[in-house]
Amino acid sequence: QVQLVESGGGLVQAGDSLRLSCAASGRTEINFRMGWFRQAPGKERELIASIDNLGFKYYADVVKGRFTISRDNAKNTVYLQLNSLKPEDTAVYYCAVRPAGQTKYNSWGQGTQVTVSS
Repeated sequence: QVQLVESGGGLVQAGDSLRLSCAASGRTEINFRMGWFRQAPGKERELIASIDNLGFKYYADVVKGRFTISRDNAKNTVYLQLNSLKPEDTAVYYCAVRPAGQTKYNSWGQGTQVTVSS
């Protein structure tokens, strides 16, 4: 089992930046793909970015060009740089792990709130 702890959320204005961090502990040797999800009020949780252990990245269209995912394997930490934030980016952001050989993310952090005011 992997434990995940997110940090870095907050209240910012439109156009500002934030960097979210997600520190993993526990059975980190099984980490493969780490992802960032978000869930806005009244909406389903959506995958917005992910990165595998080789550094290959995925971005959802809604954040492509504004958000950057990165990973420090030595620190078992994944980051999400959020630039040019918009009010519609307001959500709870979660990190998650999809172990090698599995098709679903099965370990989740508690989430960190990002609120963007106009």
